[in-house]
Amino acid sequence: MDLDIDRVRAGFPALHHGVAYFDGPGGSQTPRVVAEAMASTMCAGISNRGTVTEAERRADDVVEEARAAVADLLDCQPGGVVFARSMTQATYDLSRALAKQWAPEDEVVVTRLDHDANIRPWVSAAEHVGATLRWANFDRHTAELSVDDVRAQLSPRTRLVAVTGASNLLGTRPDVPAIVEAAHEVGAQVFVDGVHLTPHAAVSFEDLGADYFACSPYKFFGPHLGLLVGRPERLEEVRPDKLLPSADSVPERFELGTLPYEMLAGVTATVDFIAGLACSADQRRDQVVESMQAVEEHEERLFNRLLDGLAQTGRVTLHGSPKRRTPTALFSVAAHSGEEVYQHLAKQGVNAPASSFYAIEASRWIGLGDDGAVRAGLAPYTSEDDVDRLLAAVGELTR
Repeated sequence: MDLDIDRVRAGFPALHHGVAYFDGPGGSQTPRVVAEAMASTMCAGISNRGTVTEAERRADDVVEEARAAVADLLDCQPGGVVFARSMTQATYDLSRALAKQWAPEDEVVVTRLDHDANIRPWVSAAEHVGATLRWANFDRHTAELSVDDVRAQLSPRTRLVAVTGASNLLGTRPDVPAIVEAAHEVGAQVFVDGVHLTPHAAVSFEDLGADYFACSPYKFFGPHLGLLVGRPERLEEVRPDKLLPSADSVPERFELGTLPYEMLAGVTATVDFIAGLACSADQRRDQVVESMQAVEEHEERLFNRLLDGLAQTGRVTLHGSPKRRTPTALFSVAAHSGEEVYQHLAKQGVNAPASSFYAIEASRWIGLGDDGAVRAGLAPYTSEDDVDRLLAAVGELTR
């Protein structure tokens, strides 16, 4: 089915403000039904999880429903879904726990393409135990990260490979299954940062083959929290620091303190919203896949319109040209700093910020330093009018 853009946009109150939002890679807008689900849960009468009172059972149902929703979104097992304050926190927590199993002769591989949330936790963990850190570089001009780039850093001593599913700066989508296969051949585990991939593709954790996958619901219409997906058998092997009386079962042993029940209700509502974007299937997982395929087609069409328009100005430099990418354009305008372009666009009601967006290693690697450039990221609610407004605003600068 095709994406009914008018129906989709009608679900987002923020779009009524008349702003063209191209800052989705930093956090998407939120549908009304998600906010209502959160408010309803907060007002329903809720307690800590349990089986005695109605309020306890309600809390328990909220958690289990959220795990089931994530399982349908990511094609994983509900028992492997861990909720956290943010993806960054989840990654730091897991890195510290995994590092307990490492020794000084071990190695950890990270890539320069990644957001720092999938670099610095592993750098710190490796340094803590004296393990060796190895860097996989990517092509500076195309922004491609190949399996050979990663394989060159692997050895029998590699314990973990951290790689992005999609670059939040350049949009590059590496061949994750191939990278996972190469890592597993030397006995290494693989952690995938799926924060920027999940809003733009139908993700199958099973098909990726990775050991761990993390993402952030607020990047795909949901509330501000993070989640980590792991293979339950892998999670059983990891012993994170925890309070003595807290649950030691998986996945609860990784969830510190009381969960934010209203946010988990928001996660379930978010997955249901995604599943209903454009589908004819009966099962929620099938609905998610079908809807996200429609999203990809919609975003690809608009993204080509954006790229063609930027290229025609003659004074815009597009950074990176990966063959497989999310609808994310990083660009510079001649004679104008990124900050100047950012401010000019904002005055025209177009939100497209300028930064390195925490992908600081990638920004430095392609010569943009810590300041980065302007990033325009599309979302399922992006319209042709939004794209044309951005192009018109950039055109004013180039003239």
